Amino acid sequence: MELTTSTDTPLNRAPSSRVFRSSLLLAGFFGLDKVLALIRQVVIARQFGLSPELDAFNAANNLPDLLFALISGGAMAVAIIPVLTEYLETRGRSAAWDVFSRLANLAFLVTAGLSVLIAIFAQPLVGWELGIAPGFGASQQVLVADLMRLNLIATLLFSISGLIMASLQANQHFLLPAIAPSLYNLGQIFGAAVLAPETPYQFGPLALPAWGLGVHGLVYGVILGAVFHISVQIPGLIRYRFRWTPRIQLKHPGVRQILHLLGPRLLTMFFIQLIFMARDNIASRLTSGAVTALTYGWWIMQVPETMIGTAIGVALLPTLGEHVARGEWDSFRERLNRAVRSVFALTLPVAALLIVTIRPLLVVLGFDAAGTEMVVWTTRAYLVGLAGHSLLELAARGFYAQQDARTPLFASALNTGGYIAFAVLFYRRLGAAGVGLANTLAFTGEALLLLYLLNRRHPGVLQVTDTLLRVGLGVGLGSLVAYLVLLSLPAFPLMAAVLALFVGAGVVVPFVWPELRQFVKL
Repeated sequence: MELTTSTDTPLNRAPSSRVFRSSLLLAGFFGLDKVLALIRQVVIARQFGLSPELDAFNAANNLPDLLFALISGGAMAVAIIPVLTEYLETRGRSAAWDVFSRLANLAFLVTAGLSVLIAIFAQPLVGWELGIAPGFGASQQVLVADLMRLNLIATLLFSISGLIMASLQANQHFLLPAIAPSLYNLGQIFGAAVLAPETPYQFGPLALPAWGLGVHGLVYGVILGAVFHISVQIPGLIRYRFRWTPRIQLKHPGVRQILHLLGPRLLTMFFIQLIFMARDNIASRLTSGAVTALTYGWWIMQVPETMIGTAIGVALLPTLGEHVARGEWDSFRERLNRAVRSVFALTLPVAALLIVTIRPLLVVLGFDAAGTEMVVWTTRAYLVGLAGHSLLELAARGFYAQQDARTPLFASALNTGGYIAFAVLFYRRLGAAGVGLANTLAFTGEALLLLYLLNRRHPGVLQVTDTLLRVGLGVGLGSLVAYLVLLSLPAFPLMAAVLALFVGAGVVVPFVWPELRQFVKL
């Protein structure tokens, strides 16, 4: 008798609640991470504004982020989870740790070698017409290269820490990996509040030290945060009896299996990071502050995207991998469908309400009127794509759980081409907001393409018409009510924005209640 293909059996309810609990845990800690990130951004914004120095700092992150994403942060980390899950299911923890060790050794050595090359050629990489920031002045380009070299130290630490996160998630342990980003932000806050300022921050009678390192202090904070990020996860390795294997052995079956997935995934992550590099390349040709405005707009959209799309996707991947390993395709399809419905029900209202209320909420950043206007419209352009980015978290993992990395690669290549075309078309007319809109169109298109292909392979994944109709009606009413609340309290814009968010959400909840109940069973 089949006990695992029906979502109504006791055997299936246990893992369903496990995914929900894991998603809730991740969302909670991601929320804490975003609160700390908000504090970090407010401190940085009030200290540097939309300045050339902050533009340089943000642009300097591009190549280190690309290196991290290609080696362990996105490429290998996602490729390793389905294989480690399979090893844990079929061969035991010792065999899984053996495979992990070999991959971690390889990731560290490759990251170290590439970091040295990037450090040597940093200056020409920044000034090259197709490079990091060809539109910056000469002194600003020198600063970008200097900051980028320092950033590579943190990248080397993350090459291991990112894989540790993936290995613990494969063991269905999410707590320590969820805490790690918050500690990373604490390191960055220390850099922004203590290492960077020339004038001490005052909290009543308490004055923080001020090291006066300027924008370099921000990078030292990043390095400190990376140390915290890896250190907090070490107890997880001890708990799951990690044993290090001091070998690589590319012909090892598990290593070859992961590398087989890694090739397409690596190219996929390259295309994703190419979008960020193209973003700053184009923005460097706009007015001063455009790079930072795009960074802030992206970060604001990422707050709900991480708490919803990433949290559900990270918690869901190991379970989807288990369904695939056991051949439970009905459960695979049903769980993905519930996740898609949940994402629509959560992201569409959040995006709409934030679009309405974002202007008064940005008061906390302390920008001048022109800077605020640029960030407002750039953020709105990104928020239109919140649902698309969140759905992409699910759709891509639906393929990776099946150890299919080629389909997401194909979609990502189309995404990158579309993004660059849209960005070139929009940026002169719409400025930074046009670059954000290009991101929205490209990533939403990629998500819809992958969901369509998943639905062809597993019919029923995309049965969401009733959800979209109800959510659309709720979003319209909730946004209207939120707008009226804003109009009713013009003298207190920040308070009105917070109240509008809560009241608008209250209007939406009855319309999305069925999906919220299904989310609990996810």
